[in-house]
Amino acid sequence: MRPIQALRLWQQVCLHEVRDDAHDLTMRQMAILFTIYLDPPPHTVRGLAAKLGVTKPVITRALDTMGAMKLVSRHRDENDRRNVLIRRTVEGALYVERFGDDIVAKALDLPT
Repeated sequence: MRPIQALRLWQQVCLHEVRDDAHDLTMRQMAILFTIYLDPPPHTVRGLAAKLGVTKPVITRALDTMGAMKLVSRHRDENDRRNVLIRRTVEGALYVERFGDDIVAKALDLPT
């Protein structure tokens, strides 16, 4: 895939998300969401902050938004009450799966 094709694919996916009135996530929120769903758990605020190279408050704000959308949930770690574990939700899993399906569908529609 050439860079222009990759950009066209990304444009088509973004347009579909806007037209479909899907969750309006920032790039940072998408990176966090995909990390939670594609990398093996457990996920913590501290771990996500380190992986993405941002502060814990940045992760917390993003999780607040995604939690309100029911894409993720947060729970105290029973083994270490200082840690907050981030968990996947059914709604979030369905969103990520649909997003992946949309990327595949749009990629198949690209001219070669």
